[in-house]
Amino acid sequence: MASDSSKTPILPLSSSSSKDEEKERLLKGDERLFKGSAMTKRGANAAISYMTCAVLLILFNKAALSSYHFPSANVITLFQMISSCSFLYVLRRWKVITFTVGESLTTSDSNSSFVSRKTMIHTLPVAVTYLLYMLATVESVRGVNVPMYTTLRRTTVAFTMIVEYVLTGQKYTPPVVGSVGLIVLGAFIAGARDLSFDFYGYSVVFLANIATAVYLATIARIGKSSGLNSFGLMWCNGILCGPFLLFWTFLRGDLGMTINFPSLFSPGFMVVLLLSCILAFFLNYSIFLNTTLNSALTQTICGNLKDLFTIGLGWMLFGGLPFDFLNVVGQFLGFLGSGLYAYYKLLGK
Repeated sequence: MASDSSKTPILPLSSSSSKDEEKERLLKGDERLFKGSAMTKRGANAAISYMTCAVLLILFNKAALSSYHFPSANVITLFQMISSCSFLYVLRRWKVITFTVGESLTTSDSNSSFVSRKTMIHTLPVAVTYLLYMLATVESVRGVNVPMYTTLRRTTVAFTMIVEYVLTGQKYTPPVVGSVGLIVLGAFIAGARDLSFDFYGYSVVFLANIATAVYLATIARIGKSSGLNSFGLMWCNGILCGPFLLFWTFLRGDLGMTINFPSLFSPGFMVVLLLSCILAFFLNYSIFLNTTLNSALTQTICGNLKDLFTIGLGWMLFGGLPFDFLNVVGQFLGFLGSGLYAYYKLLGK
């Protein structure tokens, strides 16, 4: 679009070269914060959108699981995945969105799947790593207490940095590495009172960290090589993972518990579930968009940064958060590290 406008300018050119130079200087100054960095203005908006959707989704999921005592988180995930694929199908059929980078909305579709089998196979690593990430995350909650789980999960940023280096050769500057180190230090200070070692529990949590890092790094890598945009990646992930998740919930008996859930058709629960599905759609879109536009590490940092708002809103709405000095200091260091990372990322350091 920029090249077209340069050939046929809408505004008349000034005869004064000094005015042109002043205009160019102002435009460059306006974009200086983002120049030289992987994070563009669009990338910054994607990161903010992810954090906003993540906080709201946690609150609605918490309301469904705690306030209404819904028995299965896996079924909620299944509902969200089915809703996401349904939204994508309708929007693509109505030609509101596309699944491929550079695809025209007016292109006629001869294939109802919208994505070729070859491309679907190409995105299979994303689906496989997502399932591993999901299963490892669910299992990791059982092995350790909540404070220690939160502490160990925040070390995911270090795992993500290592996995990105192994898979893509990505290296980071000392200020970024220092901010990540501050996050990890804050995590261990926050959980210092709960350092009761459990080999199996710790192993599963670290496995979940590795699975998360590999999943995000795979999104970043496959997303750039598949030719699909974020909507296309979401579609492939839902089509490939949906049947497995359905079978998993059936095998565990979650579907039977859902059918017998007394408040299943109550208006309040239906509204909460609907809003949860809508937010999950936008959250998944922002995850794919943030990871492909920025990096897997940026996505992980955003996950840590949004915890500040989650903890604050969760405490105000649901309570049950006792005061602990070490926990407060650790949380502050973690959020400070996340903020420094965002600052250095914007400056391109």
